[in-house]
Amino acid sequence: MQQNAWLLVVFPALGALILLVAGRRANGWGHILGCATVIASFVYGVLLFSSIAGMPQGGQVRELHMFSWIPVNALQVDFGLRLDPLAMVFVLLITGVGSLIHIYSIGYMAHDQEGRTGRDNTERRRFFAYLNLFVAAMLVLVLGNSFVTLYLGWEGVGLASYLLIGFWQGRPSAAAAATKAFVMNRVGDVGLALAIFLLFANLGTTQYTEVFARAGELTPGVLLAITLLLLLGACGKSGQVPLQAWLPDAMEGPTPVSALIHAATMVTAGVYLIARSNPLFTLSPGGQLAVTIVGAVTLLVGCIIGCAYDDIKKVLAYSTVSQIGYMMLAVGLGPAGYALGIMHLLTHGFFKAGLFLGAGSVMHGMNDEVDMRKFGGLYRFMPITFATFGLGYLALIGFPFLSGYYSKDAIIEAAFGQEGWRGWVFGGAAMLGAAITAFYMTRLVLMTFFGEKRWEKLNAENAPGGANRAFHPHESPAVMTAPMIVLAVGSVAAGMFFAGGDRLVGFLAPSLGELHEAEHTAIPHAMIPVLTVALSALGVLIAWLVVGRKPVPVERPERVSPIVRAARADLGGNALNNFLAVRPTFGLARGLVTVDQKGVDGTVNGIAGFLGFSSGRLRRLQTGFVRSYALSMLFGGILVIAALMAVGIPT
Repeated sequence: MQQNAWLLVVFPALGALILLVAGRRANGWGHILGCATVIASFVYGVLLFSSIAGMPQGGQVRELHMFSWIPVNALQVDFGLRLDPLAMVFVLLITGVGSLIHIYSIGYMAHDQEGRTGRDNTERRRFFAYLNLFVAAMLVLVLGNSFVTLYLGWEGVGLASYLLIGFWQGRPSAAAAATKAFVMNRVGDVGLALAIFLLFANLGTTQYTEVFARAGELTPGVLLAITLLLLLGACGKSGQVPLQAWLPDAMEGPTPVSALIHAATMVTAGVYLIARSNPLFTLSPGGQLAVTIVGAVTLLVGCIIGCAYDDIKKVLAYSTVSQIGYMMLAVGLGPAGYALGIMHLLTHGFFKAGLFLGAGSVMHGMNDEVDMRKFGGLYRFMPITFATFGLGYLALIGFPFLSGYYSKDAIIEAAFGQEGWRGWVFGGAAMLGAAITAFYMTRLVLMTFFGEKRWEKLNAENAPGGANRAFHPHESPAVMTAPMIVLAVGSVAAGMFFAGGDRLVGFLAPSLGELHEAEHTAIPHAMIPVLTVALSALGVLIAWLVVGRKPVPVERPERVSPIVRAARADLGGNALNNFLAVRPTFGLARGLVTVDQKGVDGTVNGIAGFLGFSSGRLRRLQTGFVRSYALSMLFGGILVIAALMAVGIPT
């Protein structure tokens, strides 16, 4: 079975190929094939996981050589797969949650009319082709056994995300969001590529096994440079400060895309990269500290901005930014946090996918509206959506004994376990982030499911031909609610299952090493979960006082405090990205176009014009009259004689 692990990638890749080649002929059955291929990959992944989990710990890491991929002089890159506990948990997450999102998409995209033809369902098979391509690329990323293979999947995910975010290509905002995501990701990709070049230049290989075995040969300076460049790549792919601005704009794609990108696959790739490269980061204290700082800053930035938005999907997007900040903070702690970061990544996959699918269900019942100020009182009309979304919300804010309680609190405890100022700073940031998360997520739930039915007022004011849309909230079909129920179960129970008996930490030990627990923490160990829960409860209470007890205006207030105004402006994230990345990139592109048009094309066109002009003049000499030719010869002879006389005739 392990020898055929390549089937994990082939199933979704083949599905994407068939759907893209078949074109309109697949309109009637494309969505079925798209789901079947990912489900087949998930079933095979479960069987493969079982075979590896049953082995002794020393035999759970296996390399599969497929073929020689890039044999160029000293650069010898073999295409192979690495089957180990870290790769297998990602395989189950990608294919398992991905399968549920595929099934949900059958209902969500059933009436999509935004395609090029404008008719129902005609572009749904293209959507499933892109989803399949996304899953296949992610599987290459996590299963590859070298940094170059990882880069192949890395770029494949970038391509698929560009296609999915810009799926509704008729919308200028969707096209702009796809372009922004593409550009911002390229900035991070440059860092990853340079890190791979440095590894090859110093070690002569990019294979994981050889790189990790010889990491001690790298000088501290080179090691620090490599880890910082890897961190840059992770920031681009995972939407971390300072490259986080593309992630909320990616909400322009269909909601299942948001769930796929945020919950199970793309944005977690940066966390996977740091965890996979753990032998390098363990040897580089400076690299670890940089990752930890980025994680702490990002989780607070995501929390603060999430408080200021009224778009339900963008609030969830910024909650992703903050939660991945927790994961980055964890993996930055080194052996004290690698496994904890992966555990939060897995539990986050359940509750964040459930939250996004729940948001999509709300939009489905509310005529594609995303403004929470137009919602209210929806719990009566969407009971399944409310229940599943509520469980995801409780898991996210760390409600005791739900998934987030186990995974996020473990990270907070590990952060407080750092020595000196680091324990106070990183632990304090993580605990403060928990309180703010509870505030803005409670605000979202109150504005959406409770309070006054503001959409009724809008319906009453909506005269025929008016600007407002009519709202008739209703529950989504079973094909959409069934995946949400499954994810809600994971939101409740996954954390307890992973944390029980250190089940997940022990399983990941062959890939990430043993977990080093701190003996002393900045705050007494027993007080940390109590304080975290108390601060989260305070966040819930403040949200209820601010939003739950007061009427919510349908129009967003414009007279707000400078802090809210700054949060609405993404704390300057967009401006910074425009200054550091977008403007230089477009400036470089315009410069290259100028050089191409005025330089290369100008030179070629100039030579062609000169030859045309010269040939036209020379053509006039060919008159066909003998007297003209004789006269030309006479003048030529005179010129030759004159020239000889001028330089002196040799004797």
